[in-house]
Amino acid sequence: MSGQTPTLERFSPLWEAPAAPPRWVIWHAGEGESLVFDRKFNVPFDVDDVLLGEVLRRMREAGAPEGDAYPGRPCG
Repeated sequence: MSGQTPTLERFSPLWEAPAAPPRWVIWHAGEGESLVFDRKFNVPFDVDDVLLGEVLRRMREAGAPEGDAYPGRPCG
């Protein structure tokens, strides 16, 4: 896991203290799938599948909000 540390550091803003409202949230998109959602750009944030579990764990530990409802604003 030590080889993943530099890569995980790249994602560290995702588990920093949340702004109000938070930019990144954990979205339960269904079928047991949880994604990092970027509310600023209104899209799921691309996190490598290999690291997703660790990123989500750190976000939860930091108190990132999460839920089943679509966390973005309406499209178009």
